[in-house]
Amino acid sequence: MTTLDFVDNRINTTTVNRFGIAMIQLHDELWRVTRSTGEVLGYIESFPENGDRRYRAKRMFTSQRRSLPLGEFWSIDDAIDCFRFN
Repeated sequence: MTTLDFVDNRINTTTVNRFGIAMIQLHDELWRVTRSTGEVLGYIESFPENGDRRYRAKRMFTSQRRSLPLGEFWSIDDAIDCFRFN
């Protein structure tokens, strides 16, 4: 388990809390998803596709130093929902 006990003040972050998880915006196209305890669950990336925005959710496994794609979505709400049950 990776736990964040600090905030990097060099990054302009925006935090959104939903469903017991927090999303910290690292830049315009990347959010870190954590539990309220600070445990990192994964990341949500935003990218352009066909003139619209898509969102890719990735689950982090720090003990194995890898990530697992959970899916790509047209809605950030759908991408967030992937982490509710992990």
